[in-house]
Amino acid sequence: MSLKIRAILVLVTGSVLGLTASMGAYVLNERQHRGEIAGESVSVEQVRLLAEVIARIREEYVDVLDDGELIQNAIEGMLQDLDDHSRFLGEEDYEDIRISTTGEYTGVGLDISLEEGEVRVVAPLDDTPAQRAGILPGDVVVSVDDVPVDRQDTEATVNRMRGQPGTLVTLDVVREGAREPLRFALTRSQIHVKTVRAEYLGDGYGYIRLTGFADSTGEELEVAARAIRADQDLRGVVLDLRNNPGGVLDAAIDVADAFLERGLIVRGKGRVREARFEEYANPGEVFSGIEVAVLVNGGSASASEIVAGALQDHQRARLVGEQTYGKGSVQTVMPLSDGRALKLTTSHYFTPSGRSINGRGIEPDFLVSASNPTEQYRGPGSDTAPGDDNQLQEALRVIGFNPVELSRAP
Repeated sequence: MSLKIRAILVLVTGSVLGLTASMGAYVLNERQHRGEIAGESVSVEQVRLLAEVIARIREEYVDVLDDGELIQNAIEGMLQDLDDHSRFLGEEDYEDIRISTTGEYTGVGLDISLEEGEVRVVAPLDDTPAQRAGILPGDVVVSVDDVPVDRQDTEATVNRMRGQPGTLVTLDVVREGAREPLRFALTRSQIHVKTVRAEYLGDGYGYIRLTGFADSTGEELEVAARAIRADQDLRGVVLDLRNNPGGVLDAAIDVADAFLERGLIVRGKGRVREARFEEYANPGEVFSGIEVAVLVNGGSASASEIVAGALQDHQRARLVGEQTYGKGSVQTVMPLSDGRALKLTTSHYFTPSGRSINGRGIEPDFLVSASNPTEQYRGPGSDTAPGDDNQLQEALRVIGFNPVELSRAP
């Protein structure tokens, strides 16, 4: 995976960070290399047709067009109608993807879904300018620095959120139930995302929150497990995946593996060999013998759903909260020439029981609506006390913890 990064991102490229004429021949040659062309002559004719259209536009369109821009538009047009997650990545976007896998980037800390011309917040990242300012999941960004969102170019909006650390950016968002757009002035910062937060709650029970799935998540989880088990007889743990939009596929496998002693974690089905895979748990469960509840909601997507689905199918954990987002596809980031890349949906994944959650999501075992979505416990340092989070309270009850004093702010 050094050249191809498998990811299961809810977001299009750059959303977390704010996120030639031979083109036809390249596609053709790559497919020939894999031996996947059903009819070579037909494919060649289609490439010729594309080249002819490009030539006509370049020569006869009323305005002079830059050849590079024309080719890029042609590529983006091909990908646009495939699905919401396949994208052509420029140099900056590709760099963003590589940075996001390490969990470090510059921006305001928003996970955003760019769908149907809307810049919709999936979730603000914990302890970031966006989260501290009060931006919520479901908010729709309508302008950045007073520049309205262009429904035909939502990526430009994402790019405007980026900038040097310490600089200001203003976001206007539309929130359901609010009469007027809400305005937020944010200071961009270098965001170092620690994806795992853990706390020992007492009486043999612990709390672990995952904010994303990066390369370091599996290792962070093991460190967190050792910390909350140190000198403690741990009997149960709540794994909080609420508003976790996903990330790297291998990290999801690592997390599920920490809770499973054996069995299938996830199965991928695609056209090429690399897109067909089965991932299994390894012996040696980190949380062996410990009761587990998993918190999920509509912001739990992709990698979160792989973990939740695997633990639910193996009856290793009970899911508490609300129906998940429903993204069941895997994207592969493929380097191209000149520092650019292609992010292409290459697989659909299935839970161990064979469920596809794409467009459906996962139903929790205990359906619990948040009494107040803004009052969600986020681990140590949270403004909300554990006792004020009704979903967390239910998850603790499910694993046998009936706390007397969790209403006091930490």
